[in-house]
Amino acid sequence: MPVKTFRPLTPSLRYVTIASFEEITKQRPEKHLVKRRVKTGGRNCYGRITARAIGGGHKQKVRLVDFKRAKRGMTAKVVAVEYDPIRSARLALLEYSDGERRYIIAPNGIAVGAEVRSGPDAPPELGNCLPLRVVPVGMAIHNIELVPGRGGQVVRAAGGSAMLMSRDQGYAQVRLPSGEIRLINEECYATIGQVGNTDHENIVLGKAGRSRHLGRRPMSRGMVRNPVDHPNGGGQGKSKGGGGRQHLTSPWGLLAKGYRTRKRRKNSDRFILVRRDGRPMKAK
Repeated sequence: MPVKTFRPLTPSLRYVTIASFEEITKQRPEKHLVKRRVKTGGRNCYGRITARAIGGGHKQKVRLVDFKRAKRGMTAKVVAVEYDPIRSARLALLEYSDGERRYIIAPNGIAVGAEVRSGPDAPPELGNCLPLRVVPVGMAIHNIELVPGRGGQVVRAAGGSAMLMSRDQGYAQVRLPSGEIRLINEECYATIGQVGNTDHENIVLGKAGRSRHLGRRPMSRGMVRNPVDHPNGGGQGKSKGGGGRQHLTSPWGLLAKGYRTRKRRKNSDRFILVRRDGRPMKAK
């Protein structure tokens, strides 16, 4: 999917790039497969702001995506490729042989009229959903389950794909897009292929108005604030450390650079073989 650029007739158009949307074949979603999205403005149940820089934006509807692919052994036909306003990937609308329609994440290269299946007997072809124990080694996969039967949880963003590296003792070694190598139960299901809309990373908003349209409000850096407003504020001139030797922090003092937020003792650590930075996971 190519991206569109514009002649710089205005200052903002000099940088704006947008998706061509040429793969979209259906404009309006299925009415029974959407629900209203309630926006919070970053506020919790007490009305207090817990996530800043959130608010406004265009009204959106949530598409109900089938991440489980639970209709095993039944052939489905791709009847449309649609846009989803709250995710970077496109959606494929499937119509099963019993007439039911469901959304799935559209793999790269899927086209209207293609047939897909789910189950251990399905061939390892684009869009089919299979357990990891029957997926050929070295094949690109996405929408991967971490717990059997829970539905796909990882590798769902536009252009993402993981690779099945090997299988041993009931577990499959999968290399995720981050570079992490992880053990996943071979009974977990995954979809063959790469997630579509691969040029999403090349899109440039180009102007503040497009961020506001997405519901993102402006936020100034802590370094340019006053000392009363942020730990990094103040200082003589442009001071990266907030005017002293202190480390960069959040407004509540949490370290912002180099501080590990992952729990030291997490149960899922035993499934990680190689971390995202390429270092092997230490045994505990």
